[in-house]
Amino acid sequence: MQLHIIIDDYAMDLEVPAAFLAENRTAFDRLDDAMGRGVQFGREWLDRPDPLQRCQLAADKLLAAIDSHNQGLALMAAGYILARLPDTRQVSIDNNGEPWATEFS
Repeated sequence: MQLHIIIDDYAMDLEVPAAFLAENRTAFDRLDDAMGRGVQFGREWLDRPDPLQRCQLAADKLLAAIDSHNQGLALMAAGYILARLPDTRQVSIDNNGEPWATEFS
């Protein structure tokens, strides 16, 4: 699956193999368990983030991975988004520290 990523004026495509999604199903479940205990979401704490908020947090990790050229983390974050929002083909990531402004389509 391909995820089109937009960050301000920058855009790129990241290919996430279907096999990667299947192989990491357990890892994605562990991420859900961890986030289910509460997360820092921008400047506020969320006790129980909903699926969209969890993907917005994953998109924030994707941004950090792209900035640091961490291919493994980028693949994991994109894979999580595609596993949890399977109809997603594009993510527009907020680059100002406001995760709720990140949008999926």
